[in-house]
Amino acid sequence: MTAVVARQRDAGRVSIFLAVAMVGVLAVIGLSFDGAGQLRTLQRADNLAAEAARTGGQAIDRATAIAGGPKRIDQQQARAAVADYLAAAGTVGHSVSFPVVGGETLISVRVTVTYRRSMLGLFGFDDTVTVTGEATARALTGAP
Repeated sequence: MTAVVARQRDAGRVSIFLAVAMVGVLAVIGLSFDGAGQLRTLQRADNLAAEAARTGGQAIDRATAIAGGPKRIDQQQARAAVADYLAAAGTVGHSVSFPVVGGETLISVRVTVTYRRSMLGLFGFDDTVTVTGEATARALTGAP
């Protein structure tokens, strides 16, 4: 009779352990899945910034260049080219600046992309995370 009583007292203890363990396992899976997604989004932001900077760097002041003057970036045309490229890529958050390094005007593009988390929202984390990618390009007009 004591064996029957012992079995009844232990009933349900494994179920509670499995329920608690499954929450931990799901949290680890969520961290892995959403962490990888956030890294992919960060890489995408960096790639978009690099390509947008290259696009803007191709917008040189043609009138001055054709007349034999210095090859410099037309800032208004470069801003428009970056905006067009990023709009076609489906990204809206960006900024463009034109730092001067060693007497040469460069184009720097910063892109903001939002990643929507799939699993970590279930555990109290924010549903979205914003990542930023940045790249700088220069106008190359001669042989490398």
